[in-house]
Amino acid sequence: MTEASPSNAPHVNPFFTPYDTPHHTIPFNQLTLEDFEEAFIEGMRRDKEQLEKTINNPDKPTFDNTILNKDDDSFYYGLLDRVSNAFFNLLGAETNDEMDALAQKMEPLLTQHSNDMLLNPQLFQRIKAVKRHHRRLTPEEKRMLDNIYDGFRRNGALLDDTGKARLRQLNEEIGLLSLQFSQNLLKERKAYTLHLTDEGDLDGLPDRVREAAAQEARERGLEGWGFTLDTPSMGPLLKYSTRRDLRRQLYMASNTLCTHDNTTNNLDICKRIVNLRREIAQLLGFKTYADYVLKQRMASNKRNVYRLLDELIDSYKPTALKELKEMEKVARKSEGRGFTMEPWDISHYSYKLQMAKYDLDSEMLRPYFELSRVIDGVFGLAQRLYGITFVENTSIPVYHPDVKAYEVFDKDGSYLAVFYADFHPRKGKRGGAWMTSFQGQYINTKGENIRPHVSVVMNLTKPTESKPSLLSLGEVETFLHEFGHSLHGMFANTRFESMSGTNVWWDFVELPSQFMENYSIEKEFLRTFAFHYETGEPLPDELIDRIVRSRNFMVAYNCLRQVSFGLLDMAYYTMKKPFEGNILEFEKKAWEKAMVFKQLPDTCMTTQFSHIMAGGYAAGYYSYKWAEVLEADAFSVFKKHGIFDTNTAQRFRDCILSRGGTEHPMELYKRFRGSEPTIDALLRRNGIRRRKK
Repeated sequence: MTEASPSNAPHVNPFFTPYDTPHHTIPFNQLTLEDFEEAFIEGMRRDKEQLEKTINNPDKPTFDNTILNKDDDSFYYGLLDRVSNAFFNLLGAETNDEMDALAQKMEPLLTQHSNDMLLNPQLFQRIKAVKRHHRRLTPEEKRMLDNIYDGFRRNGALLDDTGKARLRQLNEEIGLLSLQFSQNLLKERKAYTLHLTDEGDLDGLPDRVREAAAQEARERGLEGWGFTLDTPSMGPLLKYSTRRDLRRQLYMASNTLCTHDNTTNNLDICKRIVNLRREIAQLLGFKTYADYVLKQRMASNKRNVYRLLDELIDSYKPTALKELKEMEKVARKSEGRGFTMEPWDISHYSYKLQMAKYDLDSEMLRPYFELSRVIDGVFGLAQRLYGITFVENTSIPVYHPDVKAYEVFDKDGSYLAVFYADFHPRKGKRGGAWMTSFQGQYINTKGENIRPHVSVVMNLTKPTESKPSLLSLGEVETFLHEFGHSLHGMFANTRFESMSGTNVWWDFVELPSQFMENYSIEKEFLRTFAFHYETGEPLPDELIDRIVRSRNFMVAYNCLRQVSFGLLDMAYYTMKKPFEGNILEFEKKAWEKAMVFKQLPDTCMTTQFSHIMAGGYAAGYYSYKWAEVLEADAFSVFKKHGIFDTNTAQRFRDCILSRGGTEHPMELYKRFRGSEPTIDALLRRNGIRRRKK
């Protein structure tokens, strides 16, 4: 963002006029912090203006004057959505203290504004009237009406005045606490540095890791080497370092985030968030928050969620225990029979085991996964499957120099979307990887198909002074995952923005992303882009064969790790009574049946579990495993017809990627697959035998 304009050059808030940029993309280079606050206030005023026009309309309520109630030019009334998309996306990718303060200031105002809309009795009466008596609707219009009606009911429209007042209080409090949770986590994660000054402390670390650590230290004004809690920095130390004490130090720093006696402690915040969600659900007539959430999920109810999680535990736990024994055997061969493995040893000795079994290490592969080549490979995969092309456009403004902006063109050459890619960790970016949209797809009242602006944000290995960004195979998989989400957004082709792209039920949204991960170990795909960054030599067939053979390495252990997170999530959100216990103790008990390794009393996942505390996955983390069943089943169709088969890809695009939330997701899936999915394809892919009952 820019500084405020000098007084002799009047600054016009860019949000108040149509953007004079390629494809009307956000002019990040013109925005000031004051622009956001001013646009938030004005956007809420315009929404209220539109509300008054709607509820005071003397005409009989109809679908057109109540549901489709915006003027032909929705630019005026779309202000709040535009500024919210821009601001909250930046809050995750490029924040600072001033933006955090503005978020704290705006959060209660925005929550109050949302409540004013959703709890307005006159507006709901009009919606109910339309629900009872409406013109002949298209299937998409019918689903839109049902979604709006259900949305109002699920947000308290049927409550009495006392209930509505209480719901307002609960919503405002949870909004602030969720924001505080995220800000605490970002501050504590970014504040930590493991600072080393003795070169002997680097024993076992590859040269690339040492160079990156030296660069990290210089960027922080330190001598020696620095390791952070960002995955590209922390992961290699835990994996390669022979210094067990340093592995322990970094592991404990990462796994005790926001549990300390300081201003960034999240323990009480988590407890309060869980209780607020339970109270909201019960106020709305549900026994638990999980019951409330699962009403609009493919799983339907908590019984089906637990059935999936229990089936995965039953199928994978015997193999996970074998994997752990193999790892312990390797460790004791190296350290002695009396060696007791601890959690900070898992990454190190799983690496040793992988080397022993497959002679395969991510450092062997990194030279073949130079970022620009990976980009070419991922874009090339999309072109081969769907015929789309990506062209970088440096005229499109970006919010940070790391970000690249691309125009995306369909197979007929027509403009399809804008795609932003933000690759590397930095001070103002939260951890992890995600896809988001700055503008969703929809068809306006003039019949124009407004195309989406989507973004993927990741924390991939940074370049150093001597080497470009060289990725691990896991990072290539992460890129493919988020790119799958972006295809879901870019291919959107629905009438209403609220149902386009990734606006689908949470346990369906991970299908397109996890589906794309399959390509990361496909020989035909790797041969299209994996070339040594210095010599240009292709990734040797022998290494590709080792990658393929090792695809299920530690698959059961990693599956149970995901299942454990799903169990923890469900444990919090199936509670019927207020949670008053000790979070650390509760956590250990909640996921105990999925555990195959001992737990440490001081570590805590809950206080950094953004997905279920500050994100959209509360009572929904099981979605990753649910979607894994779907994507394994879907990819089996591609394996049958060819992984680059364009006819199968077109069906996947037409039946799933372009349809968003316009139909029940199971209907969309069956239209592509021809039947409902089963767990069998996942078990076969992972080499797991279904246990007989």
